[in-house]
Amino acid sequence: MAKNSTSSTTVPDTAWLGRGRHLGPEPERDVRRNLIALKAAGVLDDFLDLDPVEAARSTVLHPRDESADPGPSARRLFEARWRVADDVTVRAQLTTYDPEARRKEGEGVTWILAAETEHAWDAHWPSPATMFWPDSERVAWDHDTVPGVRQRMPNHLPKDDAELRHRLRDCTRQSWFIHVVVHEAMTPDVMGQQPISAFLPPSLRHRVIEHRGTPEQAQVADFAMKRELSVRIPRGGAVVLPTVPQGPGYDAERFSVRSVFLDGSVPTELLDKIKEFAALPRALSVDAERALTRLRQGWHLLTPDEELVHAQGMVTKYAEALDAMTNSRDLYREATEAAHAALAEASGGDGVPRPPAPGSVKADGSPLSALTKAFGRFRDPNK
Repeated sequence: MAKNSTSSTTVPDTAWLGRGRHLGPEPERDVRRNLIALKAAGVLDDFLDLDPVEAARSTVLHPRDESADPGPSARRLFEARWRVADDVTVRAQLTTYDPEARRKEGEGVTWILAAETEHAWDAHWPSPATMFWPDSERVAWDHDTVPGVRQRMPNHLPKDDAELRHRLRDCTRQSWFIHVVVHEAMTPDVMGQQPISAFLPPSLRHRVIEHRGTPEQAQVADFAMKRELSVRIPRGGAVVLPTVPQGPGYDAERFSVRSVFLDGSVPTELLDKIKEFAALPRALSVDAERALTRLRQGWHLLTPDEELVHAQGMVTKYAEALDAMTNSRDLYREATEAAHAALAEASGGDGVPRPPAPGSVKADGSPLSALTKAFGRFRDPNK
């Protein structure tokens, strides 16, 4: 897959975008089972399971748009449609990809998910991730593309300084998730080991990855973040990491919290910082832009009303194509008749061109001139 370089546009507030890795043996089976179960329960209106090649060939809305092609490494394309508050329709596509050749065996299958509505996305709506993936920790769909990092659980920072700085670089440059680093003032008990993301609204929960620094990592973590990102983490506090390049509106002091109590209580201040950060404009990466374009222009799962509109549009296109063919046929017939008339005029009527008698042809009276005049009459609509 392509590098996560950015474009000049920002993520629209109508969209939900996610990218991760599934480390299990059969990711498509996990998606398929979850979609079937949710449709049977009435959560989903409908879904489709498509072969990527056939999906690209049969794109409904824009059959000639290359953006509808998920790419040569795509394994499977899934579409789902459901409704949220006040019958707002959500359309979503999930594509699974073969791992890159350079990756080590066992690093899983990459997936990209794009969802969109006609309204601004509400964080309290159901997460698109759990519409496709089962909301179970036993299914390992929630790994980041950055190795060794996973959602829905605290990720302990590497002990080695170089490895720590390398992870910070990868998370802030390559990942699509929001990354939060929490320093443990003391080793937490069982209640304090649950991830901060568990307290977030559903649609924001699966956009956040939490990192934990042990009590003895206070100075190491602070130094590494200061060096790599110009960000400081308070001892026993937390900080929301910026993206690289840093987006507008980010300020290290603004998105840091001095104290986080890891005792199972709701960390309200930190949650507010995460929500505030999530509301900032985010640069749209090239891969994310392609996924969003593919969702908009390569959609297959139409409602009955959309199918009717699409059928009417196809009838109109076929009628226009037939009319164009008829006009082309008429023009061809007229051109043929004009050519025969010009040939007859040049040959004296028996179809065999004769050379003109010496001195009997004016400068503009040659057979070539006759043909030119005939075709000139054809080109001029007034004749």
